[in-house]
Amino acid sequence: MNDMSRRVLPPPIEPEPPPRSRSLRAGPFGVLDIGTTKIACLIGRTESDGTLRVLGCGWQKGRGVRGGGIADLDEAERAIRAAVGQAEDMADMRLREVIANLTCGQPESRLFNVQWPVGGRAVGEHDIRRVVLEGRARAFTEGRETIHALPLSFAADEVVGVADPRGLHCETLTARLHVVDATSTALRTLGSCIARCDLDIAELVSAPMAAGLATLVEDERQLGATVLDMGGGTTGMAVFSEGQLLHTAQLPIGGVHVTNDIARLLSTPVAHAERLKTLFGSAQGSPDDDRELLPVPLVGEDEHQIAKIPRSMVVSIIRPRLEETFEMVRERLEGSGLSRAAGTRVVLTGGASQLAGAREMAAFILGRQVRQGRPHSLRGLPDAASGPAFATAAGLLAWAAGEGRTMQDIDFEAARPGGVLRRIVNFLRERV
Repeated sequence: MNDMSRRVLPPPIEPEPPPRSRSLRAGPFGVLDIGTTKIACLIGRTESDGTLRVLGCGWQKGRGVRGGGIADLDEAERAIRAAVGQAEDMADMRLREVIANLTCGQPESRLFNVQWPVGGRAVGEHDIRRVVLEGRARAFTEGRETIHALPLSFAADEVVGVADPRGLHCETLTARLHVVDATSTALRTLGSCIARCDLDIAELVSAPMAAGLATLVEDERQLGATVLDMGGGTTGMAVFSEGQLLHTAQLPIGGVHVTNDIARLLSTPVAHAERLKTLFGSAQGSPDDDRELLPVPLVGEDEHQIAKIPRSMVVSIIRPRLEETFEMVRERLEGSGLSRAAGTRVVLTGGASQLAGAREMAAFILGRQVRQGRPHSLRGLPDAASGPAFATAAGLLAWAAGEGRTMQDIDFEAARPGGVLRRIVNFLRERV
């Protein structure tokens, strides 16, 4: 790593949350954030003044999920049922379908330019729908299913940067599309697990994109910002610029890896390693670390056999793993070709982002201004669910209400043949 004497940009002032759009859907709707360490469910609706109100909230310790994907159907089903049941009891209603986060299936992000002949007439909704469907067809890869095909901008002949081309006369309509897909087998497993909970999947939404909707202000979305959603099993990243999501990626590393490093190197139970990380962990050392001794029970030893280790040893274990994480993020940003579009802002969300010193290390390694992102205040959301760990769930609720969607009045699914996920959901609905 480079010399730590390099100048680090000062932490930015925490921005005010953006005003809510008044064209939101009314609801009520339910969302489900399925993570490695936490499973959360929110039920909400849109108030008459355009703000979101949480009617029900429930969360459980993550079980049956590893690296963002379902690893044990029975354990995951129990955790999901418990979280959904808590939210339903609080809201006094029962859910039939949910919008869930996408972290499974090795999600990938690609940009496409698609042209569609118009022949000199005015562009209509059917043209826009057809160009999006054409983009989906071009993005098709065997064994993968398209989750998002988001129109970023259009060009009507030589007129570029058009947000909505309807009514413009042109010979050729060109669309710039952002496509996010994932492996079909992982989606089938996810669909099966949620169907076992007597729920349908209304939509899947990229987890880091949802975290961005919950934490970024409008200026950050316009000028360029990168969201790092640091979860238990994975770290998701999303690049926003000009009000649009331009890129997403997922790294197979998260807070659980830090905990496992501590447990392995100190020979202590995983539960105690998590406690050490939460209470005493940091990515940056202090002069007193060598003198502060921490009690560490050893694996397999009598419960009264407690070792004493300096806090500096815990810091020395945490620091390399976080360095690796942010260096991987930097490589992904540079490899995407969107380093300039990403601007100078980074927003950290997710439970693992709360580790002391993580923000300062990210600022140094990425060379950008870094702040910690919390969900914009939602009415009715308990204080315990208002931290960075609940950014994805809050963003899913915002997406359900209509935020972040482009050209909301056009149904891009209307002419789309049933995808793998929809066919699986329909199959399970009929037979389970």
